[in-house]
Amino acid sequence: MALLQISEPGLSTLPHQHRLAVGIDLGTTNSLVATVRNGISVVLNDENGRAMLPSVVRYLADGSVAVGEAAQAMQSEDAANTIVSVKRFMGRGLKDVGEISRLPYRFADAPPTGTGQGSGMLQLRTVAGVKSPVEVSAEILKVLRNRAEAALGGELVGAVITVPAYFDDAQRQATKDAARLAGLNVLRLLNEPTAAAIAYGLDNAAEGIYAVYDLGGGTFDISILRLSRGVFEVLAANGDSALGGDDFDQRIHCWLLEKNHLSALGPQDTRLLLTHARAAKEQLTEHAETRITAALSTGEVIDNVLTRSEFHTLSQNLVQRTLQPLRRALRDAKLEVADIKGVVMVGGATRMPQVQHAVEEFFGQTPLTNLDPDKVVALGAAIQANLLAGNRSGDEWLLLDVIPLSLGIETMGGLAEKIIPRNSTIPTARAQEFTTYKDGQTAMSIHVVQGERELVSDCRSLAKFELRGIPAMVAGAARIRVTFQVDADGLLNVSAREMGSGVEAAIAVKPSYGLSDGEITRMLQESTQHAQDDMHARALREQQTEAGQLLEAVQHALEQDGGLLSQAERTLIETQMGLLRDTLQLADHLAIKRAATALNDATVSFAQARMDKSVAHVLTGKKIAELGEK
Repeated sequence: MALLQISEPGLSTLPHQHRLAVGIDLGTTNSLVATVRNGISVVLNDENGRAMLPSVVRYLADGSVAVGEAAQAMQSEDAANTIVSVKRFMGRGLKDVGEISRLPYRFADAPPTGTGQGSGMLQLRTVAGVKSPVEVSAEILKVLRNRAEAALGGELVGAVITVPAYFDDAQRQATKDAARLAGLNVLRLLNEPTAAAIAYGLDNAAEGIYAVYDLGGGTFDISILRLSRGVFEVLAANGDSALGGDDFDQRIHCWLLEKNHLSALGPQDTRLLLTHARAAKEQLTEHAETRITAALSTGEVIDNVLTRSEFHTLSQNLVQRTLQPLRRALRDAKLEVADIKGVVMVGGATRMPQVQHAVEEFFGQTPLTNLDPDKVVALGAAIQANLLAGNRSGDEWLLLDVIPLSLGIETMGGLAEKIIPRNSTIPTARAQEFTTYKDGQTAMSIHVVQGERELVSDCRSLAKFELRGIPAMVAGAARIRVTFQVDADGLLNVSAREMGSGVEAAIAVKPSYGLSDGEITRMLQESTQHAQDDMHARALREQQTEAGQLLEAVQHALEQDGGLLSQAERTLIETQMGLLRDTLQLADHLAIKRAATALNDATVSFAQARMDKSVAHVLTGKKIAELGEK
């Protein structure tokens, strides 16, 4: 530890001015807290010298709560009241959780949200009452906050909390709510791969393009960053929000069931086997084989030997699932594998030999593991927290992160108009102007969506609000400016303003719960797989919308000025209108366009006659001299 630091005047904070801030890695399996001491980022240990706090919470009948090792020790004996991997429930509803019957918990109906955006986040029924994932996560964060305040000897100014890069708006908001419930001031939500890159980059003075491969207990993220003279620029992010170390445990669990000819087990035995599966996974990291022995509640004894090669076969497709996001991230960043200078491994699950081998084979280089993959995220978060707290360390650096999925609104015909494309640097604000569809329209519904597809039905609905009080004008005359603002935490605010009158409406987008397992991954996969279909669907919707507007305008003109036409002219126009209506039933945008063009051609002389009538009306009773004066 450095006893003396010499800094340029004004570049370091005086000891009595140092503000206490921490970085927290709120993990699926384990959680950590770190801070910056004497210019160095360090993980804070508990009173027993342990850095990692198991992310396990047990509720007892007397109202007390056990967190960490004490709760973990009882996860098999009291499975229903001991919550593990709660991070997978954050910001999610019951319908988003797959195979509920295999989980040992008693789920309760979520309370109504009052937003009309969903049924709310799932709830867990315990002996101490109904608990939400936010409350469970808050218990973990309270322990980390108390650990930090005891170690640092004072109250915290705030904390940077890390989240998976692929956490959506609701999951981020749930994390922020949990921190507030734990008495923490959230300085920033920081993407986990980005935090790791900060720690690695500053510790190694690295420059160039790096990939951060983050396989944690519940999620997988890949980020591509450019490190250059203190600038950390995220070029692309991708991942799988339904893939993590827990899934590898599940494979071993299923293998045990098959080997021992077991079917459905009770909650206690299920948790027992999953606990042994996790221990076996960790053993196989260092050993060629491991013995799994467990006594079930039925009296049956499980005794099997699992070899490393068998485990590799069981988990092969899980490892392969991490490679598709790698390819997508490189494509989004417009890079080749050869452009990657180094690969930083993050998360305890990256210790598995089959994972390291797959990454080495994909990138053609040995992954970088000189920083502890369990601690690197917390260390990077601490560096960011120290900066945001206002402590000057002498290291000047800038962080440029991105959003993982495009944001936009629904337009006529059910089309998704992207306003902020994915991998845009945050914080960011972008605006786009829209207009009204009908004459005299005084209100507009704004539907905010997230995703990469062309149709709203294929994207995720985030929020809806209305802009009212628009002055009545002809269709297309109003100018509605819609502004999207994404803050540094990746949270979204949307506002709409009618530019003529100044009428405005806004909403802070807070979906009732997050995307379902794999939904974000599915969105990106489908955006590629269905690109041609989407282009055709968009062209069809656009032509249908334009044709509908044309038919409405011609019908209105016939009702007002039909007397200007001869019977033959009117018959021709009505025939073309009928043909266009019939063509609208076809899924052929080119046919619709041809029919619309034919109707336009048939109404040219009618439009001219209406123009002449309008001019004649204006000139009626006017003298030439008066017109000249004007």
